[in-house]
Amino acid sequence: MGSHGIKDRVAIVGMGCTSFGERFDTGLDDLLVDASNQAFASAGTNKDAVDAYWFGTAQSGMSGITLARPLQLNQKPVTRVENFCATGSEALRQAAYAVASGAYDIAMAVGAEKVKDSGYAGLNAFPVPNDGTARTLTAAAMFSMVAPAYASKYGIDEDQLRQVLARIAWKNHYNGARNPRAQFRREMSIEAICASPRVAGPLGILDCAGVADGAAAAIVVRAEDAHRFCEKPLYIKALSFVAGNGSGLIDPDYDYTHFPEVEATARDAYAQAGITDPRKELAMAEVHDCFTPTELVLMEDLGFAQRGTAWQDILDGTFDLQGDLPVNPDGGLKSFGHPVGASGLRMVFEAWLQLRGEAPEDRHIANDRTLALTHNLGGYPGEMVSFVSILGTELS
Repeated sequence: MGSHGIKDRVAIVGMGCTSFGERFDTGLDDLLVDASNQAFASAGTNKDAVDAYWFGTAQSGMSGITLARPLQLNQKPVTRVENFCATGSEALRQAAYAVASGAYDIAMAVGAEKVKDSGYAGLNAFPVPNDGTARTLTAAAMFSMVAPAYASKYGIDEDQLRQVLARIAWKNHYNGARNPRAQFRREMSIEAICASPRVAGPLGILDCAGVADGAAAAIVVRAEDAHRFCEKPLYIKALSFVAGNGSGLIDPDYDYTHFPEVEATARDAYAQAGITDPRKELAMAEVHDCFTPTELVLMEDLGFAQRGTAWQDILDGTFDLQGDLPVNPDGGLKSFGHPVGASGLRMVFEAWLQLRGEAPEDRHIANDRTLALTHNLGGYPGEMVSFVSILGTELS
């Protein structure tokens, strides 16, 4: 990796996040205004003080005007970005590097998606011309291949693996039931999860993230200016992004038990942040649990567990809310759904709440560590983009 990083040079000083769900009574403009106003209020600033904006959306708008119009921005640069399901993270990455470069004093990242009114069950990706050899499977089908591959490689029988995947969904529903912003606020039993109708391979409905509308926003400034805006800023320790080249789909050695792009971003982020033992140094992690087998593999790709052991850690409760390393304490994509442009920033918002001690008592993590990780991916096994951030409350 070639990044030298911007460790401790940029701080997040304000954030906002709407509730996620079937927001049929709320338009895209309303979501953008809601998340943005929350961020302005938490930073003690306003839209005119922000020098530049980065707006992440996959298909809810085609230019910066999509954000400038509802916020009624006057002569401000607004850059619309998209990078598959890591779109919200991409907006934050670009805003942070713009501040680190000295080009702007205050920048804002906003991510949003209005999916439920589209007439489609999820993201309606436009048809890209190809030579006819591209995959034709659904996202659920592509990620479902991870489960039997993992079980075969590490000698786990089908019933045992079913319990592992159900345990992941159970954990995230447990956490989401305690989050007022989540789409699905209901605990689910292991038995109900295992009995849910199959949709692809071994995956049931409750192994899959939902579809939702939502928005989130973050305001960033130079680290030395952070305390002018808030008492408890989050300092950016690392930002890493990788776009895969799709070679996994034609590589006979790719076995669907790991995501190389995630491994690369994790290594790079830890190097930037100076982390040597993420399982012991991180207070929490928000990861891209689009499907339960994804979270299983991510525990190993992100270095939270040794290869072939994450399934046992999951059953042991290592990644539960009160476990050694809480993963998805807000409920994850499983409880929130996945408005593509907003999800990456929603993950950062949970780190903002937890590290600043503002998460509700029944959802507060148990340890007193000061670093958090967010992980966002887009694409499919074998052709993926991946983002990892490390955030902290202390300057080192």
